Formats: sequence, C-alpha cells, structure tokens
Amino acid sequence: MTTTLLRTADELHARTRAGRRAVVMTMGALHEGHATLIRTARAVAGADGEVVVTVFVNPLQFGKGEDLDRYPRTLDADLKIAERAGADAVFAPAVDEVYPGGEPQVRISAGPMGERLEGSSRPGHFDGVLTVVAKLLHLTRPDIALFGQKDAQQLALIRRMVRDLNFGVEIVGVPTVREEDGLALSSRNRFLSPKERRTALALSQALFAGNDRHAAQEALRARAREVPATRARAEALSAIGESRAAADAHAVAKALPGAAAAVRAAARLVLDEGARLDPPLELDYVALVDPSDFTEIADHEDEYIGEAVLAVAARVGTTRLIDNIPLTFGAAS
Repeated sequence: MTTTLLRTADELHARTRAGRRAVVMTMGALHEGHATLIRTARAVAGADGEVVVTVFVNPLQFGKGEDLDRYPRTLDADLKIAERAGADAVFAPAVDEVYPGGEPQVRISAGPMGERLEGSSRPGHFDGVLTVVAKLLHLTRPDIALFGQKDAQQLALIRRMVRDLNFGVEIVGVPTVREEDGLALSSRNRFLSPKERRTALALSQALFAGNDRHAAQEALRARAREVPATRARAEALSAIGESRAAADAHAVAKALPGAAAAVRAAARLVLDEGARLDPPLELDYVALVDPSDFTEIADHEDEYIGEAVLAVAARVGTTRLIDNIPLTFGAAS
C-alpha cells in the first residue's frame, strides 16, 4: 500500500470514496500508540473503506509557556509509520488551511466539563481541542473517527460534542498502548532522560496500584454478597466450614474504607514515593472521576456502582505527562 500525502481539503475531497472513511487525528510524531489507532481504523473501515490520518500541530490548544515550538515535527517518519499501519492517506494541512485568515473568532467552548482536571491545569486547552476536532471533522468528512483512551478527558469531551451538536460521525475509543514496563506511549516520552523516565514510571505504577486495590475490594464485596451473613445461612454452612468465610467476608467488607477513597489512597502512596525520587515526580493531580462528565466520585460513596476513570498528571523535569485507567465499580453485584 502506498500512502498519499495531501496538503489541502480540496485534494482530500477529490478522492473517490467507496466504503466508509475512518479518520485518526494526530499532531504527528507518530509512535506505536498511533499505529494501533491506524490499524484499528483499517479493521473498522474494511478492505473497501478508506483510512485517513491527519497530522496537524494545533496552536489553539497550547497555552503560554507550553511546548508548541518544542513539539516534534517528523512528517517523513510519520508517513512511513502510517503506511506500514495501513493508512490510505495522510492529511497534513498548513495552519492557514485549517485557520484561513488567522485564529478563528468563533470557537467551540468545552463548558464546565472542560474546566476540570486537565482544563484546570491548562485553561482554554479543551476549547482549542474541540475547535480543531470540529474543523477536521468537517474537512475530512469521516464516517468514523478514532481516538486513544490515554487522553480520556479529551475523548469524553469529543463524544459529548458530537452528541450535543449532532455531528453525523461515530466516535471510537481505542485502549492505551503501553511499553513493556507499563509507561503509556506518548510523543513527549522522547523528552525524558533515562533517570526522568524511571521516575515517570510512577504514573502507571500508581494506576496499577489503584486498580489492584479496586479489584481486591470488589472481590471482598462480591464474596459478602454471595454469602449472606444470616443466622440460618451460617448454620447451614457450618457443616462445611463456610460460616467463618461468610463472617470474615462481611467483617472485612464492612471495615473497608470507601471504595473511592481506598483507590485514591493506593495510587497516591506510589505517587508520594515518586516525589522522593531523583529527579522527583511533581504531581499535578490524581483523581477518580465519572467518565460521563469528569466530576469526582466522592470518597464516602461506599457503594458507587458504574464506570470510573482513575487519572493522573505530573511533571518530570520539564515534561508533563498524563495517564489513566478505566475501572468498573459494582461489576459483580
């Protein structure tokens, strides 16, 4: 397969379309995480469909002091990665192609959901993200658009925008791709020195610790539900020795702290250790949120049931990194 490089929307619109068009939006500096998105797009679009990868470093989503000029531009390498992963075309427009006449006067507001977590740390960031995503959806006219779950808040906001503003496109989230040691793949990882990279592992390790604590609590609560602590049940089970198991499960489950509080505490313990490393991990936030609106799940919600995202952001040296992991509370109930 030969991947075609396109610079203008007119070139893209002139292409003959047969099946479904799947679009993967990137800012370039492609890595295996992007390649996974492209391969997934290829599978979703099918042999008769078309996969378009956009490469555009969006100035609207970079705030003052952020790394717009530092952000890597590697178009030649990106083309090779996109081609190997199965892309039909790479759409790499200039800034004036996306924003003719300069920065747009009319933009999409991310609203309250865009002011939490990443939005609080980077004011206006998600307004810039949603504006460029809306523009690129109009310019590329896809049937399906795929985004990585590593940027969980971004994915949630894009889904909300598409639903609230009636965009005729399906949004597909693709799981985070990690290196063998657990570090989430990111274009910014290349900025880390070997020592900084070792410190950065605290992010994924904190998430895994929170996930382990969550799994243990879910198992205990499931055991307590399966073996009710009634006198009749305990007496019936005593002959096979399960009455003690029932009592233990109920006692431990009752003694557990709030599920949300325990998950946060397990993650924070690892992050606190990361803060003592050399170089140190400088924590921005660790949060357990409802993925529908990214509001915090309260510590006292012992019986919270539903989907959640455990998210973390931190700086190592001059590089800011984010990561997250999805959790499901009450899955066994």
